[in-house]
Order: sequence, then structure tokens, then C-alpha cells
Amino acid sequence: MYLEKHKFLHTALLILVLLGTCMVIGDGLLTPAISVFSAVSGLEFSMSKEHHQYAVVPITCFIIVCLFALQHYGTHRVGFLFAPIVVIWLLCISALGLYNIIHWNPRVYQALSPYYMFKFLKKTRKGGWMSLGGILLCITGSEAMFADLGHFSYAAIQIAFTFLVYPALILAYMGQAAYLSQHHPTSYQIGFYISVPDSVRWPVLIIAILASVVGSQAIISGTFSIINQSQSLSCFPRVKVIHTSDKIHGQIYIPEINWLLMIFCLAVTIGFRDTKHLGNASGLAVMTVMLVTTCLTSLVIILCWHKPPIVALCFLFFFGSIELLYFSASLTKFTEGAWLPILLALFLMTIMFVWHYATIKKYEFDLHNKVSLEWLLALGPSLGIARVPGIGLVFTELTSGIPANFSRFVTNLPAFHRILVFVCVKSVPVPYIPQEERYLVGRVGPAAHRSYRCIVRYGYRDVHQDINSFESELVDKLADFIRYDWYRTSRRNSCTDDDAPRSNASSNECRLAVIGTIAFSGAPAFELEDSVQPASVSGGFPSMESVTDVIEMEAVRLEKRVRFAIDDESETDSQNEVDLQVREELRDLLAAREAGTAFILGHSHVCAKQGSSFLKRLALNFGFNFLGRNCRGPDVALKVPPGSLLEVGMVYVV
Repeated sequence: MYLEKHKFLHTALLILVLLGTCMVIGDGLLTPAISVFSAVSGLEFSMSKEHHQYAVVPITCFIIVCLFALQHYGTHRVGFLFAPIVVIWLLCISALGLYNIIHWNPRVYQALSPYYMFKFLKKTRKGGWMSLGGILLCITGSEAMFADLGHFSYAAIQIAFTFLVYPALILAYMGQAAYLSQHHPTSYQIGFYISVPDSVRWPVLIIAILASVVGSQAIISGTFSIINQSQSLSCFPRVKVIHTSDKIHGQIYIPEINWLLMIFCLAVTIGFRDTKHLGNASGLAVMTVMLVTTCLTSLVIILCWHKPPIVALCFLFFFGSIELLYFSASLTKFTEGAWLPILLALFLMTIMFVWHYATIKKYEFDLHNKVSLEWLLALGPSLGIARVPGIGLVFTELTSGIPANFSRFVTNLPAFHRILVFVCVKSVPVPYIPQEERYLVGRVGPAAHRSYRCIVRYGYRDVHQDINSFESELVDKLADFIRYDWYRTSRRNSCTDDDAPRSNASSNECRLAVIGTIAFSGAPAFELEDSVQPASVSGGFPSMESVTDVIEMEAVRLEKRVRFAIDDESETDSQNEVDLQVREELRDLLAAREAGTAFILGHSHVCAKQGSSFLKRLALNFGFNFLGRNCRGPDVALKVPPGSLLEVGMVYVV
């Protein structure tokens, strides 16, 4: 309740989430560079210093270009190689660690005791605290495991990390510590390869390069996933998303992001040419992601898991204090490479915040300027308005009322289609929407007007259909709704006084029915929300458009499902009349479908109203419109065929 009352807390929470998201994207840029560069740096022991200086960077850049160039094929084609490579790599570093422990210092196992950590910090004080910022590479990479959640279960990742990954890392670092304890005065700067025996250095180098490619692939896939989810929640400009696998849902490819990541990754590699600076940059990005995740998890503990606030505070204090210690230490490396993720995060946050802010303002403008239902019903031959054959799909963000772009369309072109459908595609903040809960259909006005409203809900991880299957499925849902609605009319009026409290007060529309996937044949099966209760498919979370959207969506929540069946043996005269009306409306729908479908979309231009601050005018007039012109339009995002597209220009003054 405290979060809901204060609007500035909404903004603060949004900025915190965007900061973590941008740092993940920054990590997706830095991880391929530092992983491949550090692996290739092992060539230093096999060639002279002069040759090494001119060989490492070109080889690293070549591997990075190949890595990004192969992304469009999808990881499922070569993914069967990833597990063996990672297992061989983990067993390799485990064996090397055991060899170094036994050969150089068997007592190094005592370093596992936390006593030595406290003793070290107590003795070194500020120097020890600052050194924490230089060892963050020991824990980086674990944040990339979230990318695997699309392919494996939580239990599988927990078991693999606990019984394989973590022991292998502990043995590897203990082995390096054992070696360095006996070879402290050294001129080499590479801690891993110096502890590898000469006889196995080349095989280890090859395995390390392959493992770095696999690790880079994981974080690149994670970057694609988080950008796709941000786009679904109106927090990122529209980009093309390609699903590379028919079987594995989480494997996607975003061409624009892929090539931008490659260019920046090459620039960082050529610009830094040093694992120290790359490590400082990557370490700050990782610690920021971990700190933001801890803060948000404490909110999840209260809001989603419904635990006492004291549990969340204990969680936040314990993990947050440790992460804050490392985060503050990494900030001391600002001039030594840590400035890069901060600069990149500020740039990305500006883009994402401006896009999200303008999207909200556009929605609020549509909400305040929507047309009443009476205006639509008054349109007719007396006003020179003609109804032409076909289906008109008017895409809008509104869940009730008539959008302003449709009124402008009718004003300038006094005709609209015989079958009119106001389509609202919503992305709700849950991963998936069951197919039987996806379509909500209702009438706009009386049945004779042949106007409908359809709300199509997608989760942020759902795959959107192509326009042909979407159009066919939408018509099928309309046909199912028509049969159900006329059957309900035979029992009671579609919008009676009893239904009035449940109807949308702003437009006097009938409530919407949730049309499931069961085909209408014989005894029809329909699902209808029977009462408005706090439970909803979105799990109680507001969508990203606005709080008003949540209020409107409450009228279409699924709370109770009822099955209706028609008894053919007890037909009455009124039932026969209903059957005739059903057949007539279905014939009109079929004839309109054969005549063709037109997709009516708004083409928007946003400008700040007079008296707005300079920052707002800069963000809306230049920033948002520039992004809108240079990203994919809604027609491309919805895969609308150009021959069936009607765009209506709209100027949004917000």
C-alpha cells in the first residue's frame, strides 16, 4: 500500500529495475570480450613478447566476429557440444587445482576458513578493501545462469552448480593459491596459465578458448531474452525478434542487437587491450546486477511470497552488506575501466526510460480522448457514413471506448467495414498466458451493429503468431462468441439490469467472455467470467502501460467458468428465432472474411505541450520521435501485410 500511494516510489522502482537490466546488457557486451581475450592471452607463454602483442588482439577479434556471426543459426544446432565442453573444462581446472595443491602446498585447504578472511581485512584495512574490487572475476559468470532457466529447471541448475561447478572452482582457485604461495615473486600477470604445467598448456589453452565461447554464448542469449522481455513490457524500442528453434522456446535472435553488441565488443577489446581494465568493467557490472537483484528479491519476499517484512530485511542486510562491500570496492576502479558500464548504463537507461515514459503518456492521451459508444452508434446513412464489405481490425491500446484514431479515420473517410473489431493486444507481466485465457471477446453496441471488441493477452515470454494464423483464430473466436452470446440471449438479455454493475461504466459495453480453445460443435463450451473478483490472470501485477489500464482490465477477469449446452430436443419458437439470428450473423462474418480484412493502425507523432520543461521537450520531441522513426513500426511488429494496412496519422500532445 505504501508503494502504491507514492508515485515517486514507482519511478524509483522503475529506475532500479532499468539499472539492473542495463547492467545485464552491459555484461553481455563485456563478457565475450574479457572471456575470449583472457583465454587467448595464454599464447604469451608460447611466443615472444613482440609477437604476442600483435597476435592476441586480432585473434580475439576474429573469434568474437565468428561468435556473433553464427548467432542467427541458433544455439540448438551446436548446443549439443556445449555440455561436453563445459564438463571437460570443469574437470580440467579441477585436475590442475588438485595437482597444484598436492605438488606445491597441501595445507592450502585451510584458506577455506572465514577466519583468514577477517584476519586479512583486519590487517590490511583500506588496502584489503580496495583489493576486493580486483578479484571480482572470481565470481563473474554466475549471473549468466539465468539465461539457462529457459532450458533447464531450477533444481537442475542448483544440483549442477552445487556438486560440479562450485567444487571445480574452489579446487582451481586453491590450486592457483598453492602455486603462488611458493612462487610469489613473479613477473607474470596471468594467474591461471602460470600455474599450468608446460606439458599440458596447449590442450588447456584450446579448451579454455572453447569454454570462453560457450560462456559468451550464454550471456549473449541472456541479453537477447531480457531485451525481448523489456520490449514486451514497453520498456525498449521495438526490434525484430526471431525464434531460432521450434522446440526450445527460449532460443531467440535479435539481429539489430546482435550486430550492435559485436561492434561495441570489438571496440572494447581493441580499446582496452588489457584484462585488468576489462575485468574492472565487467566486475562493476556484475556486482551492480547482484545488488539490484538482492534489493528486488527483498520486495518479492514481501509482495509475492507474503513473508513478514523482518525476513526480507534480514535477507537484504545479510546479502546486501556483502555485495555492497564488493560494489564499493569496485567503484574505486572507476578510472581503470569501471567507468565503461556506468556510461553504457546511463545511455541505455535514458533510451528505455524515455520510451517507457512516452508510451505511458500516449496511452493516457488515448484514454482521455476516446470517443463514446453513442458516437459510434450514431454513425449511419443519415450522416453519409457507408458500411463497406469486409472486416476492419482497429488496433488500439484501449480496453474500452472508441479510440481517437478511428474517429479521425471516419471523419476523413466516411465509411467503415461491415464487421468492425477493436483489437487490443496486451502484454501482461507474467511469463505465459494459457491459450484458453488469451482471447476476451465482447460486443460494442447491439448485435445489429456488427461491432466487437477483442482483447488478446500475451505473456512477456509468449511467441506471437503470424498475421495469417492470428486472423484465422480471431475469426474463429468471434464465431464462437456469436453462438454463445445468442444462446445467452435466449435465456436472458445480453446486457440486463442485473449485468449493469459488471459492465464497463465508461462505455456501457457488455462484459467480455473468455473464449477457450474448445471448438464449437454440438454442445458448445464457453468460459465466462461470472463476477469481478480481485483474482486475475496477471497475478495482481499492474501492466506497464498505466494504473488506469489495471482498472479497466478488472472488468474482464476470469473468476468462474460455466459450461453451457443446448438441448436440441426441447427447442422452442424463440430458440428457432435465435438460431436464425445466429446463422444470419455468422453468414455476415463469413461474407466479410471472404471480402477481405483491413488492418487500421495509428501512426503517431508525439510532441510536448506548451509550457513543458526543456528536458521533457527534448525527450519527447526529439528523443522519442527519433527512436520511433528508427525502430520497427507497429505494422512490422504485428506482421501486418502492407496491402491490407491503413495508417491513420495522429499527433499526441502530452
